[in-house]
Amino acid sequence: MKAVVIKEFGNPSKFQVEELSARDLKPGEIKINVKATSVNPVDTKVRSGQAEAFAPAFPAVLHGDVAGVVEEVSEGSPFQKGDEVYACAGGVKGVDGALREQMIVDQKLVARKPERLSMSEAAALPLVSITAWEALVDRMNVRPGQKVLIHGATGGVGHIAIQLAKSLGAIVYTTASTSMKMNIGKELGADYAINYKETSVEDYVNQYTDGKGFDAVFDTVGGDNMEKSFHAVKNGGQVACIVGSGEHDMTPLYVKSATYHGVLMLVPMLTNEGREHHGDILTNVARMVDHNVLKPVLDEESFTFSTIADAHTRLESGKTIGKVVAVNDLSQS
Repeated sequence: MKAVVIKEFGNPSKFQVEELSARDLKPGEIKINVKATSVNPVDTKVRSGQAEAFAPAFPAVLHGDVAGVVEEVSEGSPFQKGDEVYACAGGVKGVDGALREQMIVDQKLVARKPERLSMSEAAALPLVSITAWEALVDRMNVRPGQKVLIHGATGGVGHIAIQLAKSLGAIVYTTASTSMKMNIGKELGADYAINYKETSVEDYVNQYTDGKGFDAVFDTVGGDNMEKSFHAVKNGGQVACIVGSGEHDMTPLYVKSATYHGVLMLVPMLTNEGREHHGDILTNVARMVDHNVLKPVLDEESFTFSTIADAHTRLESGKTIGKVVAVNDLSQS
């Protein structure tokens, strides 16, 4: 079958199309005819070598997010040929990714895709929705009436987190860099949007929480923003972050007796522990989408597998709104 691979780490020009041999299914696996994928920051970091520890062996097939049609199942599978499905199921060490004509995956990671979405829209959801769910539901147990601050209103994870937090009954606050992004955040369900370039943490904590801080802070940005999250949380509150690299002063958390959660949704794929939960999350997310509670936002530029290098360049430009998606055109190339 045809696949897009990298044979060494580097810039997006390292992608190339190559013929790879197919293998037979193992028990518990299904084969998917890949229709679409999306680009996540972890994909660009694996490609560049920044996340070498997560990388599959060369020639490496990247990308975890997949939407497609079941082609073959192993005995006893809950799926059958022809099912439309979606998942985040590969692209890391030990698990080949979605940039290929057909992808063999662990069925535990898979769910039937939302009926109301196209394949491209469905492919935008898995990694970001699982990440948001793990942070807001599994770790911080967000409850109705809580004040929840979500950094990064129009990012891949951020725009889903706003909708999920709102569905949980939270009062949702979000940060963005422009009035346009602030408006998108409010359209997605945020009660309040904050321009972080114009308003200091101290000022918005005073304005929205009377100086007490937020019950829960979800940091989808990381880096220097983590300190802002630590200062924004209330005494006994919780902070979840999806980008935990670098050195950070944890003193503000300590003096508030606040809790920090690191969220890395790749862990079940890397360790083969807890994979069923990801399939369950995606089943719940599909239900929410079909009930018009949650929707993906797609970037204005779209791509194909043949132009996946351009898709990576687009995400790395920092100019995207929502998710960058790519449609599988390998069978025509």
